[in-house]
Amino acid sequence: MQYRKFGNTGEEISALGFGAMRLPEYEKDGKWFIDEDKAIEMIHRAFDLGVNYIDTAWMYCHDNSQYTVGKAVNSYKGKNKILVSTKLPIWNVKETDDFWRILEEQLKRINVDSIDFYHLHGIGKDSFEDTVLRLNLLEQLEKAKNQGMIKHKSFSFHDKAEVMKTIIDTGAFESVLCQYNLLDRENEEMIKYANDKGLGTVIMGPIAGGRLAVTSETLKGLVGEVSGTPEIALRFVLGNPNVSCALSGMRNISDVEENAEIASREDKLSSDEWKKISDTLEETKALSDLYCTGCDYCNLCPKEINISKLFYIYNLHKVYGITEYAKGEFAKLGVQEKTGGLPSSCIECGLCEKKCPQFIKIPEKIKLAIKELS
Repeated sequence: MQYRKFGNTGEEISALGFGAMRLPEYEKDGKWFIDEDKAIEMIHRAFDLGVNYIDTAWMYCHDNSQYTVGKAVNSYKGKNKILVSTKLPIWNVKETDDFWRILEEQLKRINVDSIDFYHLHGIGKDSFEDTVLRLNLLEQLEKAKNQGMIKHKSFSFHDKAEVMKTIIDTGAFESVLCQYNLLDRENEEMIKYANDKGLGTVIMGPIAGGRLAVTSETLKGLVGEVSGTPEIALRFVLGNPNVSCALSGMRNISDVEENAEIASREDKLSSDEWKKISDTLEETKALSDLYCTGCDYCNLCPKEINISKLFYIYNLHKVYGITEYAKGEFAKLGVQEKTGGLPSSCIECGLCEKKCPQFIKIPEKIKLAIKELS
């Protein structure tokens, strides 16, 4: 396993982290349970292979993940020092007392005296202003650290990249957890900014939430000998010199062993190889005949079609060759909640096309997407 300096925390972190959001589960009598024998075996195997960072949260695995992570960490007899990360469910904090109540409960769930990395979970502009600043949670974090209840102050992030800079510039945090992968590089500049400011940087979704777990000849061909798209995706993330660790939500022993092998390779991508992938992705995207930037200026469809999401899905198929996944996501549009109206409900009114800064012939492309993905 390769290890990296984790910002200014004084810790060395494994290049691969264990994301405990997708532990094996089963349902019984209407309740969900984690298959702890399988889960703990997986986690211990990861630890044996050098993983020393495990990430959980209050809500993961139907609120059961923290308990299982605690059992796995406390029963591990290996030589590695294990760093435990969990998160404050910011949406459950209505007053300052909630911070302390939840933190104390999490210490009990994980069965530890101190949490190594304690994140404000998924904060963005609104939650940062309306909850973190209003309730002075930065001061509460510092108090918790001074009392030894947590060791490092962190945040996980799900907002626009420019918002991350505002949060980093408070100087309150020691590490950040954010999304970054071959298909979503919006946070790339801010990851470098965080690293330059001395924050450890952990990446969620290096395989793009499963989107890169399928075959794509376009992506597979970017680097020499690789086993498949997941390998090139993980190597791309770990090849970024500003990344400390990539979290993987592994589901079985095979996933653990394959990802640990990739994160243990000494022949990491060279700066030239990484730049080649980066440049190729940009060129491939630019050459697409449907160069939608996702600006959402077209978001005024009378039939509520989520045009930018439709075109994003279409480009997964057309540009990157991730066709199987794209067809599955297309089938959800207009069917699942929050996906907008059915693409087939387009009445070709042209309102969207008039607002598009890329001058995309939107109704025409909607028809094309329906033809190729339905």
